[in-house]
Amino acid sequence: MCAFLADLATVDVSGGDTVLAVPLGSTEQHGAHLPVSTDTDIAVALCSALAAERPDVVVAPAVPYGSSGEHAGFAGTLSIGQAATELLVVELGRSATETFQHVLFVSAHGGNSAPVRRAVARLQGEGRDVSLFQPAWDGDAHAGHTETSLQLLLRPDVVRPERAVVGDTRPVADLMPLLQTGGVRAVTTTGVLGDPTTASVKAGGELLAALVADLTAHVTAWRAS
Repeated sequence: MCAFLADLATVDVSGGDTVLAVPLGSTEQHGAHLPVSTDTDIAVALCSALAAERPDVVVAPAVPYGSSGEHAGFAGTLSIGQAATELLVVELGRSATETFQHVLFVSAHGGNSAPVRRAVARLQGEGRDVSLFQPAWDGDAHAGHTETSLQLLLRPDVVRPERAVVGDTRPVADLMPLLQTGGVRAVTTTGVLGDPTTASVKAGGELLAALVADLTAHVTAWRAS
């Protein structure tokens, strides 16, 4: 079966023992140098790489909206909030498991973490075989070296390196109280947390390979349980 659900006609869709991988992203500012689709792009890339590794994986169309209220005040940010994100994932999971025995959500936006975890727990409580993978890495948090390196690898045509500026480089743990009370605007006017000026395709390739390995191991352990 084709690796991408969107390319199939309904008569060509076979659930069976297939894993449906659902990329969860966001539409939110990523500084002046990255597109608002950055989190979604990363989630899609991970799911696509997983499908290339495992013939039992089909990739669903991405969900490009999530809980991005912390980026309010930056143009282009479209947030549906935590409650709507949680409900969307619950209803999507219920619908998907009518056809697919196994559903994997791959969420590449940190702001989605709490509502998606709650949604997956609810689906699991209903007896559905659902799992969640959230890519994690050491380094800066938002629109910095890490995400810029990934986008230089994945979508170099939409990266504007000449606009990249160093943002707030303090550890996320130190910034968290301010982020929780005032959002990203409370710590940076550029929307950048980290240093995108050091990004490279090489770093992006190394990170993507590590994330794909983590995702593949996650799915292998989940399917073996």
